[in-house]
Amino acid sequence: MSILKKVNIFRRIVTHGLTKNIGSSQKNYKIDLTQKIEIKRVLISRPNHRLGNLLLITPLVQDVITTFPDCKIDLFVKGGLAPIIFKNFTNINYIIELPKKPFKDLIDYFKVWLKIKKQKYDIVINVDKNSSSGRLSAQFADAKYKFFGEMDQNMPLKYNDYEHIAKYPVYEFRSFLTKLGFPENENPVPSLDLKLTVSEINQGQKIVKDLIKNEKETISIFTYATSDKCYSTTWWEEFYDRLKTEYQDYNIIEILPVENISQIGFKATTFYSKDVREIASVIANTILFIGADSGIMHLASAAKTPTIGLFSRQNINMYRPYNNNSTAIDTNTGDKEDWVKIINTVLAKV
Repeated sequence: MSILKKVNIFRRIVTHGLTKNIGSSQKNYKIDLTQKIEIKRVLISRPNHRLGNLLLITPLVQDVITTFPDCKIDLFVKGGLAPIIFKNFTNINYIIELPKKPFKDLIDYFKVWLKIKKQKYDIVINVDKNSSSGRLSAQFADAKYKFFGEMDQNMPLKYNDYEHIAKYPVYEFRSFLTKLGFPENENPVPSLDLKLTVSEINQGQKIVKDLIKNEKETISIFTYATSDKCYSTTWWEEFYDRLKTEYQDYNIIEILPVENISQIGFKATTFYSKDVREIASVIANTILFIGADSGIMHLASAAKTPTIGLFSRQNINMYRPYNNNSTAIDTNTGDKEDWVKIINTVLAKV
């Protein structure tokens, strides 16, 4: 392990210890029920730079917009992907980005916190209760109402999908709003959504047609993932052979990662791009996406394509794709024939 990684691990342990008791959403706010609470300016804090983690807050952002359609939302994030992901969210007012390397960009790091402090918010929402920077931002922000992200003990009992990382922030925020006097919201949690435009989808259609010279429907696959979520080349080659045999009436396109790696040795027709929205537009023009738990899996879900997530870790309920006929496969159980049956069930609904 490099010295930098050791420093980062130590930093996270220290900052988590220092911030774990910061703030509480369970304040006894003095609510005058005769006066309507107006929420015009909102800060949503999710200081993380990973593609998947940013896509997973799109349901919360949509829920805030639905609840407060005239509000302006500032996002406190990390890295440079947020402007791309939230490009077509009309209520997004400003994106405040922490530098990826705060020790290197110390001046920019402090400027970010000053931006948060200068603005007055009606409400600040910390998405991840375990995020030290998130809790600090909620504490630091000038806001009338603050949601730090702590767990309501009744929520897991009420919702059987509470564990899902895109859903529990929505459930918790809705519960918090009831404490402010707002009516209970029992609507389904919104899907992940990149809000692709018609022109983007049309461009993706053109790319797929250029790659595939027939009229058959196309299945997209993604064979890469990080760390132990990545299946071996042997596993993928065997699974790909089974897919080819079962789905001879379909084309198969492999979406390549930024590393330009293929776990099946580039045996399928491939598509490579560093443009997140372009990748999503291509996936949106396929009938089904199959891939391991990764940012691209969540991107497929946000493109509204039926998505089948392959999970080898015990976190399937936290990250599984949902809605749009999507599902997840625990590859620790069953075999390829069982998994093909699940894929066939999804295809039958498309």
